Amino acid sequence: MIPAVVLMTLLWSTDLQAQSVSPPAEYSVRLVDGTTSCSGTVEVFYRGEWSGLCNRWLWDMMRDVKVVCREMDCGNPVAVSRGPLNEDGRGGVMMWSCSGDEFSNRWCDIKGGPGVCDGGYYHHVTCSESVRLVDGAGLCSGRVEVKSNQSWASVCEADFDRQDAEVVCRDVGCGAPAALQGGLYGEGEGQIWDKEFQCKGNESLLLDCDTSDRENNICLPGNAVGLTCSEPDDVRLVGGGSRCAGGVEWYHQGEWRIVGTDDRDQRHVAAVVCRQLGCGSTVSALAGNTTRGNGVFCSGSDSSLRECLIMDHLLPGLTVICSDLLVQPDIFLTDPMGGVFRGHQRPEMFRGYNFTITCSTQPQYPGGSFLLTFTGSNRTQIQPAVNHSAAFLFPAADDSHQGNYSCVYDNYVFSHNFSSESELLSLTITASPLPAFIIRHVVVLLILLTTITTSYLYYKPTRRQKRVNRVSSMDLYVNAMEMVSLSSRAEAGPGEERAAQGTE
Repeated sequence: MIPAVVLMTLLWSTDLQAQSVSPPAEYSVRLVDGTTSCSGTVEVFYRGEWSGLCNRWLWDMMRDVKVVCREMDCGNPVAVSRGPLNEDGRGGVMMWSCSGDEFSNRWCDIKGGPGVCDGGYYHHVTCSESVRLVDGAGLCSGRVEVKSNQSWASVCEADFDRQDAEVVCRDVGCGAPAALQGGLYGEGEGQIWDKEFQCKGNESLLLDCDTSDRENNICLPGNAVGLTCSEPDDVRLVGGGSRCAGGVEWYHQGEWRIVGTDDRDQRHVAAVVCRQLGCGSTVSALAGNTTRGNGVFCSGSDSSLRECLIMDHLLPGLTVICSDLLVQPDIFLTDPMGGVFRGHQRPEMFRGYNFTITCSTQPQYPGGSFLLTFTGSNRTQIQPAVNHSAAFLFPAADDSHQGNYSCVYDNYVFSHNFSSESELLSLTITASPLPAFIIRHVVVLLILLTTITTSYLYYKPTRRQKRVNRVSSMDLYVNAMEMVSLSSRAEAGPGEERAAQGTE
């Protein structure tokens, strides 16, 4: 009898506990089977059960994922991968009409039920844990915020340096730091991070960096650090002879895949690709004839390709040519007479010496020409590129040659004209030290001749003594000349010494 009573009591207690645990709110989100609290497969609580978040697209390029990371109180989305729906009888849900700026997935249109996810895929998400970039133009820019005691805090510019920025950019799945400035993306409304990071720059996560207490707890307005990282290296152009021309490929799940588009979206996708690669604007966007790739749809204003919509069905591959097709040429100054020396800020050329300005570029495409421009004047020179370089000779330097020079490389490639300009070469024309050098030697020689003549006449030696004196006088003259030469070189300095060597 007693065991039955005990059994009834246990069952009743278990039932009460089950009733006391309230079910999750509708549309709640969780990440399961991940390595951290901010990674795993996305599940949504829908109509009384947890269902996998699926999508018919190959990758909805971070729009859904940005909302998921934000709702999980994690940082920026770092990576998204996919897997087939589990064969366990569970349904799936889809998030529709998400822009990525929503604070909760409840603001999106969620649909579930039989057949919704047929042929779809689950999302596996990795979000950054301890750092995020907010209020920026894309996933790789914004105000730096660090998670502290379950809340997000802004970081003061004085406590943040380039090495810290390298780790943050890596932690949020972006490229190298491009800009670092206080107040660049506004002021945070919450607290200020109370530590100073001591990153070495090679850490994978910000949590791996050492920290120290701040010297003071004051961060003046306008000093909340803003950071712009370059976009990740997950897009490339191949087969065009330049990093800014060729067929579009994107890196996903360990392999490079061809990107395809339809005729209506070619320009939008090309604009995003050129922007992400730092290659300027779009010159040409053409569909490939034979290759096909995953269909991509962009608005044109997306900061990177991963923010566009990439689909499973195949479309003709896209070939893109960007405006910054040609690499920047080099410009340098040479002379055969030693008339060039390095001044305090820029090269200096002695007046009257000839010199050569050489333009060169990397061997990307054959042909082309170099235009040498002179700032502040309409004077220009042009020469064809021979072995990817051209030399411009100036026979005698004068004051009119002083100024800034640049090389412009022009080439006709892919049925378009392209050009690229070098950095400026600033040249100063200065007086040659050669006249003063000659005058000093003439004066010394006159003094020596006068001394020798006076000595000879004063002593009136015998014929034999004369021969000895002549030899001694000649030795004296040679020794004196050597001393004068050494003294002159020591006084002249590097520039005049080279000029003296040229004269000799």
